[in-house]
Amino acid sequence: MGYVSAVPPPRNDADAESEPEAPDRRSGRRSVAVALLLGALGATVVLLASGRTWARGTAAIGSDSLQLAADGRAVTGLPAALAIVGLAALVAVFAVRGKGRLLVSGLLALSGLGAVLSALLGSDGRRALDAQAARTTADSAAHVAGLTQTSWPYVTAAGAALILVAGLLALRFGRSWPSMGGRYERDGSPRARTVAAVDPDRPEDLWKALDRGEDPTGDPGADRAH
Repeated sequence: MGYVSAVPPPRNDADAESEPEAPDRRSGRRSVAVALLLGALGATVVLLASGRTWARGTAAIGSDSLQLAADGRAVTGLPAALAIVGLAALVAVFAVRGKGRLLVSGLLALSGLGAVLSALLGSDGRRALDAQAARTTADSAAHVAGLTQTSWPYVTAAGAALILVAGLLALRFGRSWPSMGGRYERDGSPRARTVAAVDPDRPEDLWKALDRGEDPTGDPGADRAH
């Protein structure tokens, strides 16, 4: 009767590479790329669209009328400011782990949501044009007439919505995302320390092992003493 061992045979690297990648890891890697793309694209759109003309109107100066225009930053500076906050939060997501990553992901989502609401609520532009009309005509009671709006506030809101989606992805899949720390693998576990092989017949290998704080004789207690 042959000897039967209860210990499973060791797995080699070829077997590990042949196994299919876990679905959670694949979805996590895809979500990283999508979140980075959406967050960066959304912040860029918000910053660019905030500098465009959001509203136009006319102010009466005697018998003449003066054409006025207000860009997004004159109407409301919140979308651009929140886009910068969201961009910083998108980078910071990869610098923290655990609860810190959850908080930063929430900040990313909230910055996108706030930018959406501020762009839509401030799309009218009447207050900014009234202030511009008062400065131009030197009349504090002056009001803008013939108010028209452009599509740029809605483009800004669309860009902010991309930031919001990036934040939601971070909240959903952020736990499986890698971090900037080089000591950790993709799953968050510490990397195993690799010890170079030492040839006792080569003096240069012995000296290199001693420089690394290793015991070239193979005694495990010597390394702990260092």
